[in-house]
Amino acid sequence: MHTEKILIIGANGQLGTVLTQRLQEKWGLKNVIASDIYPSDQLNGKFEILDATNFDGVQKIVKHYRITQIYHLAAVLSANGEKDPLKTWNINMTTLFNVLETSRLNSVGKVFFPSSIAVFGDNVQKELTPQYSILTPSTVYGMSKVAGENWVSYYHEKYGLDVRSIRYPGVIGYQSLPGGGTTDYAVEIYHKAMNNEPFECFLKNTATLPMIYMEDAIRATIELMDAPKTNITVRSSYNLAGMSFSPMQIAKTIQKLYPDFKIAYKPDFRQEIADSWPQSIDDSCARKDWNWMPNYNLESMTEDMIRNLKLREECFV
Repeated sequence: MHTEKILIIGANGQLGTVLTQRLQEKWGLKNVIASDIYPSDQLNGKFEILDATNFDGVQKIVKHYRITQIYHLAAVLSANGEKDPLKTWNINMTTLFNVLETSRLNSVGKVFFPSSIAVFGDNVQKELTPQYSILTPSTVYGMSKVAGENWVSYYHEKYGLDVRSIRYPGVIGYQSLPGGGTTDYAVEIYHKAMNNEPFECFLKNTATLPMIYMEDAIRATIELMDAPKTNITVRSSYNLAGMSFSPMQIAKTIQKLYPDFKIAYKPDFRQEIADSWPQSIDDSCARKDWNWMPNYNLESMTEDMIRNLKLREECFV
């Protein structure tokens, strides 16, 4: 198998930490270079301190390691992004431009750009939201992802750069704590249940949103990047679906294992963000082009989350 040299930008994040470890397993520690603005205490192997808003810094690492693939995961997320909109826009767009230009100038073979269901606005079809919908996001994060989708498509059409992308639903995993997204309640709720603490949810009880378990999200990412170039028909970003549920539904599933678990609802500004997003996603293009199929539903995800959180807790005792 041809050996790739892979750079992960934003490796300390929720998705980045797990993806880095999986790519290290696939390609070997010496062939995967993790990077972020702060050092990591969770990752082994090669790690570079990198501010991705610095073009010269990105290019220096790409040249030094002769990078063939870049996974660009660094971004300010939806809820945190609304606290400082201009900073969010500048960080999200500058880092993307630096990655695209560096990749073009240095003939990087493949680039991964994560998009999000935040690209959709309240004018879309809420159930089974189609791949090709009008994109009118309600957050700066979503705006940056729409712009990013257009730019990666442009770089493919104009320069032949092989950029691939997924519109992630809310990603749920036991590996890290929430990182400032609107769907992060679905991570925090498990930690509260495990600690026998009540949970106050910032969304209303019926706020149904598309979600995906971390294991499926990572597998989808790697499967997309491994797919033959001729199979890729969507050069903006692929819709991706795992499952859809509301806070009330996830609470009931947890209460099967923790009957005394209590949840209260106190919607804040994040409810308005959630109201603008789809309730379920049509990912038929991903299923057709690279045989995507999720493995986890709400029940199997809850069982796996609780099992792994217990194991992690035992490791720290």
